[in-house]
Amino acid sequence: MEYMGDEKYWNSRFEERENTLAGPEEDLVENIQFFKKGSTLDIACGDGRNTLFLLQNNFKVTSIDFSTKALERLEKFVTEKSYEVKTGQVDLSAPNALKGIGVFDNIVVNHYRLSRENLDTIKDHISDQGVLFVSGHGHKNKPNERFRAEDFIQDTDFDGLKDSFELIKYKEEENQRGFLVTYIFQKK
Repeated sequence: MEYMGDEKYWNSRFEERENTLAGPEEDLVENIQFFKKGSTLDIACGDGRNTLFLLQNNFKVTSIDFSTKALERLEKFVTEKSYEVKTGQVDLSAPNALKGIGVFDNIVVNHYRLSRENLDTIKDHISDQGVLFVSGHGHKNKPNERFRAEDFIQDTDFDGLKDSFELIKYKEEENQRGFLVTYIFQKK
């Protein structure tokens, strides 16, 4: 099973979920004050737990994921709350996955490790002073039946951002879910 890019696996997981939406990522909630008002791209949005939180906080949101079932659930949850969101199915494992996606004031990547190729183009998709929020399973985890070593976010993933972004916050935490990291960058 490919955790980070297997559409069939995630479609199955989202089909099996109850008709409820999990709460937003805690670190996103705790750090929303860093975000620039305006638009947000939610990459690997799943069924929309962070998208809905962003909409509730007056952001215009575009949400992308590779799972059609996740996007169907997201659209249902958003419609139930009378919000609007633009969604798109995108193969995030493709080197040019973000090509043509547009420019946003903020980008959220939660529990997904973007490829180096896509991270290297992120500056083209975020406005000046915009915020890049990346959170998920970090480099100190050990591979297991759910996660491969290449699924873990590495410090070196962000080497290509140093000229365009400033790291404004870093957090690491170990809990029952594993070793988690959060990076918050602001575009210079």
